[in-house]
Amino acid sequence: MKRIVFSDDAKRDIRAIPRQRAMSILAVIHRFAESGAGDVKTLKGNEGDKRLRVGDFRVRFTETEEEIQIQAVKDRKDAYR
Repeated sequence: MKRIVFSDDAKRDIRAIPRQRAMSILAVIHRFAESGAGDVKTLKGNEGDKRLRVGDFRVRFTETEEEIQIQAVKDRKDAYR
């Protein structure tokens, strides 16, 4: 399993989401870290940035061999601005 590291912005984003929804987002992130399963796409423009789709939310992250660095967790209407 890869180590999961949250940026300060990502921590702030998670705290702003209602608890039940935030827990489901964290569960999907954990599942991705364990198995690589999930709706993931590489983003254009920023080298190495990816997004994980969780319902109406998008988790923006970068990935290395050992860890996943979560940069932001946003509603889809705000995620790409």
